[in-house]
Amino acid sequence: MPDRISSVSETRMATGRVLVIGIVAVVAVLGLSASLLFVNLPDAGAFNAAVADVFVLMDVRNPDATRVLEIMAQTGTAFSQVLESYRAVIFVLMVFATALLVACLVFLVTIVTLNRRMAEIERQGIQVSSLVLSREERVVLINNLAFKLTDAAMETLAVLAEARLDDEVLSGAQIEAMIAGKHTTEADEAAGATRIKRLRDSLGNQIVSELLVKNIARHGYVLAIDKSVIKMI
Repeated sequence: MPDRISSVSETRMATGRVLVIGIVAVVAVLGLSASLLFVNLPDAGAFNAAVADVFVLMDVRNPDATRVLEIMAQTGTAFSQVLESYRAVIFVLMVFATALLVACLVFLVTIVTLNRRMAEIERQGIQVSSLVLSREERVVLINNLAFKLTDAAMETLAVLAEARLDDEVLSGAQIEAMIAGKHTTEADEAAGATRIKRLRDSLGNQIVSELLVKNIARHGYVLAIDKSVIKMI
């Protein structure tokens, strides 16, 4: 148990480190991109400075030429204002892109973590705190969840429960023999496997059925639960 707790803690710490590193990397890349973009944008006052240089260097004295240069200067002022608004829009878009990428990274790490937990559950088996079989009502209660079974499925589950109480693993032929009242040598392994399949189909929930009834290779079938939680009424 301590090794398992340590493994889970290490996994969570590693996941947290990956998440932090990923967020920092996303923010750094977008920050660098934004810096390069803003640095390479033209200066808002560059056009007005160029018009001023024309006034000084060309020594313009013609009223018409002066009027043209004034119009150009006003155009440059309008351009600088538009450029400033573009800078604001680009900044907002970069912030929005950063938020989206960080959110995607968080969701991705969450999905990976959940998949690992599901894999861990599959390895460890389902945690059943109580399993109550009622043959008369053909109902099984698994952690207070009621499952209505057919007669054949109830018989199969009852046989598996009794075997689990005796710490036994039953083959398909043994299951078929116990239910059909035959000798093991006369029973068919495939018939027992078919009963197990029908039991799983009756339980319905794939996770519950696959993890509750375990198939041990070259040995047989067993309920993957603590026998102390089994109760038959």
